[in-house]
Amino acid sequence: MSAFPTVEVVVYPHECDGSGRLQAVGAIALLERARWDALLRGAGIDVFTKSGVVSGTRHVSLAHLSAAAPGDVLRVVTRLADRATTTFTLHHRVTRVRDGVPVIEAELEFECIDRLGRPAPLPEGIVRALGAPGGTRQVRRVAVADGELAVEVRGNGPALLFVHGFPLDRGQWRHQLLGFTHWQRMAPDLRGFGDSAGVAVAVEGLTMRSYVADLIAVLDGLGIERVVLCGFSMGGYVAFEFWRRHADRVRGMILVDTRPEADSPEGQRARDEMEALLRREGNDAIAERMLPRLLSRTTLEAQPESAEQVRAMIGRASADGIAGALRAMRDRSDSRDLLGSITVPVLALGGAEDALTPPPVMAAMAAAIPGARFVEVAAAAHLAPLEQPLAVNRAVGEFLETLREDG
Repeated sequence: MSAFPTVEVVVYPHECDGSGRLQAVGAIALLERARWDALLRGAGIDVFTKSGVVSGTRHVSLAHLSAAAPGDVLRVVTRLADRATTTFTLHHRVTRVRDGVPVIEAELEFECIDRLGRPAPLPEGIVRALGAPGGTRQVRRVAVADGELAVEVRGNGPALLFVHGFPLDRGQWRHQLLGFTHWQRMAPDLRGFGDSAGVAVAVEGLTMRSYVADLIAVLDGLGIERVVLCGFSMGGYVAFEFWRRHADRVRGMILVDTRPEADSPEGQRARDEMEALLRREGNDAIAERMLPRLLSRTTLEAQPESAEQVRAMIGRASADGIAGALRAMRDRSDSRDLLGSITVPVLALGGAEDALTPPPVMAAMAAAIPGARFVEVAAAAHLAPLEQPLAVNRAVGEFLETLREDG
């Protein structure tokens, strides 16, 4: 018997906001009710305590797919997505019973904690109860020049390719990879970052063209011809170069907190100074420099887990990966003359508090692209997809739906 059989739960009024719709905090509470109900019917509600541990929530990734109201009956399907020494991750898919419409897609990572409050290895009884991880999430190793890139692939359907920013990795897209279930979502770690940190980086010769060549190798390796290309910050610079060289393989573009201008002389000097800081003091110094630029002050104070996620991503990068990216950004081409030639649908997204690519810069970029739309994300700085995932996913979902309708 599964530890978490499928259950049905009713949406309570207090789990909804003033407009009568299920909101994020309420959704988390609803999923907790569903897990307790599933444990009661499956492995038993004492499966953890009788092993001498409790489970504490470490990370939550939640995507609202459609609205739910008080009184709606929701079906919650739970499966084990991942299991490590002291942690396990559950994937929840929630649909409305009366019409089968998907409402929530979520992943929650839990840590086993012993009676002294210390992380504890998963007891054998819990391992047996949880079973083996399953589902459609895969991390593939795809051959590129001089190595293999790690690429997270989820789902099936038309292709949606996420390109991370500097100095991050595919983990920045964790909330987006959970959503858009009618699409095949792909997120590579660029060379020198994340699980691709071991791939060789020619610091002197790395360019935006190099990153594009890697992405083309990924698409070819996965047998994909055309994609909707979603690039954040440096990933936006890569997207411009991708369009410049392979426009025939782009179905649409989502440009997130990025800009088309090349670096100014002052900006180029700042890149060189950051590389010098990296060589002197290492990745931790880069994290300290970047955190207040990536996240808003409110996020840093109210969501310390987001800051830790960013710090961990920067810590996973290789020094050459960071240095090569700095030089590639420093020397990139100006793409303003490219904007008028973009003939596919484009969505531009930017944080309202972003000091690196402020809303006026993003709005001007969108205005220069035929038919493009700009959406400003409230209560977010530069890293809007991680800070305000619900707002970002809502805007991206609406954009993708227009592409589906257009065929």
